[in-house]
Amino acid sequence: MTYASTGQRSAESRVSPIFLALAGTFVAAGLALATGWGNDRFGIFLFVVAGWMVSLCLHEYAHARTALAGGDITVGMKGYLTLNPLKYGHVVMSFVLPVVFVLMGGIGLPGGAVYIERDRISGRLKHSLISAAGPLVNAAFGVLLLVAVNQGWFDNPDVPAHYDGQELGFSPLPAALGFLAYLQVTAAILNLLPVPGLDGYGIIEPWLSLKTRRAIAPYAPYGMLLLFALVWQSQVGEWLSDLTASVFELFGVDPQFAGIGYEMFTFWKTS
Repeated sequence: MTYASTGQRSAESRVSPIFLALAGTFVAAGLALATGWGNDRFGIFLFVVAGWMVSLCLHEYAHARTALAGGDITVGMKGYLTLNPLKYGHVVMSFVLPVVFVLMGGIGLPGGAVYIERDRISGRLKHSLISAAGPLVNAAFGVLLLVAVNQGWFDNPDVPAHYDGQELGFSPLPAALGFLAYLQVTAAILNLLPVPGLDGYGIIEPWLSLKTRRAIAPYAPYGMLLLFALVWQSQVGEWLSDLTASVFELFGVDPQFAGIGYEMFTFWKTS
C-alpha cells in the first residue's frame, strides 16, 4: 500500500513529455541563434514562443505547488504538477490567448488557470501566496533574462544579427532574450494589478468582505480581456511600456533589445 501510494505520487509529479518538448524547442532555438544556424527571425520566433510557453507552464505550476503546500492535495490528481499545459484549467485561456496577445501586441499577459479547492486551505495569507506565486515566477524569469543580457552571456560577436539590411552590434540571441524578458516583465506587472480574474486581485481577494467578493465575482471572466483592450488601445499601453523600460534600465539593459527582438520576432512582416 505504501509502495502504491508512493508510485501514485511519483506519477502525479512526473514531468510531462509535452513540457519537455517545449523546453527542448526553447534550448534548440537558442543554440541555433547562438551559432548563427538558420534564419535569425524565425529562430527568434521559435525561441520566444517556446520560452513563453515554458514560462506559462511554470507560472501555473507555481500556483499548484503553493496550493499543495497550503493544503489542497487534489492538485496532484488533476495533473497540475506535471507541467503539462493540457492539464491546466482552460487551455484557450491559459495558453492560446496569451500567445495570441504576444502575436498581436507584443505584451505578456498570462491567462488562467489552475482550479484550486480553496475550502481545503485555511488562512488568508496562504490564499494570497497561492495567487502571488505565478507572477513571482514571471518576475524571477524576467530578472534572470535581463541579467543574461546585461552580462553579455550569450552575445557572440562572430554571429551578428541583421535587421532592415543592417548589421547590428549584437547577436540574435540577446535580442530574443530581451524580447522574452519584456514579456516576463509585462506579465508580472499586469498580472499583479488588482483586476478581477488576474492574480493581483486574487492576492487581495481574501482580505475583502464577502459582500464585496460576491459583487465582483461576475466580472472576473472579463478582467483579462478588458485589460488587454486598455493596454492595446489606450494610454495604459504607453504607461506599461515606460514602466517596463524603467525596469530594463534598472538592470542596465537598453530597451532596444526588446524592440529589435520584437521586430525580428514578427518574421512574417517585411523589414
